[in-house]
Amino acid sequence: MFFSIVGPGLITANADNDVGGILTYSQAGAQFGYSLLWILVPVTLALIVVQEMCARMGAVTGKGLADLIRENFGVKITFWCLLVFVLGDVGNTATEFAGVASSAPIFAGYLHVANAEAFKIALVAGAAIFVFFTVTRGTAKIVERVFFAFCFVYIAYIVSAFVVRPDWGDVLHQSIVPHWQASKAYLIMVIAVIGTTISPWMQFYIQAAVVDKGVREDEYGYSRLDVVTGGIWTDVIAYFIIVSCAATIFVHNLHAGHPIVVNGVGDVAIALQPLAGRFAALLFALGLLNAAVFTASILPLSTAYYVCEAFGFERGIDHRVRDAPVFYGFYLALIIIGAAVVILPGAPLLAIIFYSQVLNGVLLPVVLVLMLLLINNKRLMGAWTNGPFFNVVAWATVGIVGLLTVVSTLEVIFPSLGS
Repeated sequence: MFFSIVGPGLITANADNDVGGILTYSQAGAQFGYSLLWILVPVTLALIVVQEMCARMGAVTGKGLADLIRENFGVKITFWCLLVFVLGDVGNTATEFAGVASSAPIFAGYLHVANAEAFKIALVAGAAIFVFFTVTRGTAKIVERVFFAFCFVYIAYIVSAFVVRPDWGDVLHQSIVPHWQASKAYLIMVIAVIGTTISPWMQFYIQAAVVDKGVREDEYGYSRLDVVTGGIWTDVIAYFIIVSCAATIFVHNLHAGHPIVVNGVGDVAIALQPLAGRFAALLFALGLLNAAVFTASILPLSTAYYVCEAFGFERGIDHRVRDAPVFYGFYLALIIIGAAVVILPGAPLLAIIFYSQVLNGVLLPVVLVLMLLLINNKRLMGAWTNGPFFNVVAWATVGIVGLLTVVSTLEVIFPSLGS
């Protein structure tokens, strides 16, 4: 029964280890070594709490999150939430294809490709075509199996961490004992690690996936296990990304007169090559390409789901294209825009990434509050509302995530505030 229900929790959580997440975890390890590993324990708990609420609402109501928001809070709130969400997801999709492009130099060097630029364009275009046809030409069951395969390619990061041979005694100590550095850079990195783990689009996707899978109340125990498993697995991968970069780039920077600076996620794979060998660099690049293609499949799909839910259009990957033209048209448009931004010269990629993250930061606390109001609505949830203890934990999560998101957004927009 568990294996018939499993999917939404594991897939959604792993898709959040996207290009932005890998860059954040890589920078955490490169800048601060193992000292941020402890933060992944409370972050994992927060992720599981938020994802579980959405999965439970999907199983009990049989409706997606956008559906419930429209029915209970009106079209106006739904419209403005979705407008901000769609704009943010355009930038997020472009970020994923930028990750595909960032992995190209490692593969080009490994394959001895002469024209690296042409190889990069071909890789991005090939990823876009693969993403669209995999999702639109297969049934929900086939697509889910493809997504499962993506989830397990993340093992490359675990292997990569063992290849670089970290000091496991130090790793274990700093994973258990909280460390804190009184610096602005450390605070910003803590905020970034927390913020990259819980994204607004995830809540819409997991609830839509639970509804599409037909999970019922009497089967929900298995779905909850799926959510918990997904949350733990995704942060185990984040853990080993931090370990990999701490054991190589951070250690190198401690003893080198010319420290390595990580400005982009592609810099990490390139930096690993002389420090840990071509195999470690190749594994990291493989994980990066997998994460970019995986999230480039899931994120536009989430956007298409909630837009169609909100306005009553047919949606779902079990539908044919002619039966759900708005759903598939929206999905295709996001993929084309995301890939084109990376391929076309002169596109303001950094600005798009920047503003998409700002929009996510604005929307996340709003989405979390709406979720909590919905799940405590007895008319909707009956006996499945949050209990007192779970409400305390959930509202505390909302408060902490909301506050840190606001602080993070202000830091990005007004850097001088923290000076």
